[in-house]
Amino acid sequence: MNTVEIKITGRVQGIGMRNCVRHLAGKLNIRGEVMNVPDGTVRILATLDPIILDKFISMIYGCPRALIRDIEISKVESRTFNDFSIIRAAD
Repeated sequence: MNTVEIKITGRVQGIGMRNCVRHLAGKLNIRGEVMNVPDGTVRILATLDPIILDKFISMIYGCPRALIRDIEISKVESRTFNDFSIIRAAD
């Protein structure tokens, strides 16, 4: 299992993106967190099997009302999450 940071740019705030990402993560048994960032992006930290990463990313592009301009993926230090949650403190 790897932990990755996924940064999504475009029209991705105020349209239900975090709920969509949490729903998709639940379907794929991914653990982590999603949050809005003050710069207008959405940031995901996720611990998942590398084989699932491409599927997760392609499913994110299908989130309704989102207009995704770019998705950047970076491997980060391994983290352990109990579930997949929405972090609201960054709003």
